[in-house]
Amino acid sequence: MLMTVQDFETAARTRLDPVHADFIAGGAGDEITVRANEEAFRRLRLLPRVLRGNTERALDITVLGSRARTPILLSPTAFHKLLVEEGELATARAATAAGAIMIVSMASTVAVEAIAEATRGADEGGDPAPLWFQLYLQPDLEFTRSLVRRATDAGCTALVVTVDSPVRGAHERDVRNGFLDLPDGLRCEHMVDPREGGRVRPIAMSAEISWTHIDWLRGITSLPILLKGALHPEDARLAVRHGVDGLLLSNHGGRQLDTVPATVELLPEIHAAVAGRIPIVLDGGVRRGTDVVKALALGASAVGIGRPVMWALAEGGEKGVRRLLELLREELDQALALCGASGVQDLTPDLVRAPVWPPADASAALPGGVVS
Repeated sequence: MLMTVQDFETAARTRLDPVHADFIAGGAGDEITVRANEEAFRRLRLLPRVLRGNTERALDITVLGSRARTPILLSPTAFHKLLVEEGELATARAATAAGAIMIVSMASTVAVEAIAEATRGADEGGDPAPLWFQLYLQPDLEFTRSLVRRATDAGCTALVVTVDSPVRGAHERDVRNGFLDLPDGLRCEHMVDPREGGRVRPIAMSAEISWTHIDWLRGITSLPILLKGALHPEDARLAVRHGVDGLLLSNHGGRQLDTVPATVELLPEIHAAVAGRIPIVLDGGVRRGTDVVKALALGASAVGIGRPVMWALAEGGEKGVRRLLELLREELDQALALCGASGVQDLTPDLVRAPVWPPADASAALPGGVVS
């Protein structure tokens, strides 16, 4: 029986080519940040309130005008057709069934237009869940403009601009495995350039991208813009000054610069830096409903999940992702009830404790009285 994110991963690994499993699981360098994202949540403790008289919990949210039935978003992840034939279409239908925002990856193996159509066909009598579009700003600004136009015309309601990738991270697992490109028959659909006879362009990671490009993007679209990958508080303040509408606080799942802090460790400082002027979506290490509660209590408006979606998709396609999202929703609802909250709006920083290490009397317990 699949009862945890770890269960989905274990089951998926029995089905997947080990090379593709490494692609999902792997990160940059020694993968210190990959592990830190989950470990940081484990170190945090919840301090519940009692006797609050709440019989039902409200889990719905609105972020930048996008309404969802859950504060758990699907973060942008690439190459879903590596895992199941339907690829991102299966993921999109599952997201709509859960009422969850899906962020479509620029490296999707299905085009955004088809993904949007899949959400409309899976709404089961309600409204399709919102789609956001993840964008790497390309040095070819006209090609970037065409991507923004495609996302807008398809009905995406926000742009998520990845800014932590001036170069590619060092994915040593993929290099060892020789996994350097998609297999024959698959391609990044958004990188097909009709100006060049349908050539599939590489996604350019460019160190020349700067705040000037964010200003340019702000000038060509009325969609809300979120920056994904800004980790320094000063960059968060700069984002506000440059008219950015939100932050996706992400360290790319540990896939870019290794040894950066876990995102939940940075959340309080980033929250203070933006001072409530723009919302923060936290991505990285969320594996339990209690993790969602911790992130929302510390100032996030929502959280994103990436690898768990990939494992669930590989394990069971659309049904697998549906079950994952149902499971996390059930865990979140239970955690809210046990914290005495009537909904996500009741979550406040006083519900979270970070154990102090070393404890105040640690010097007495160590040889020679040395704290190390």
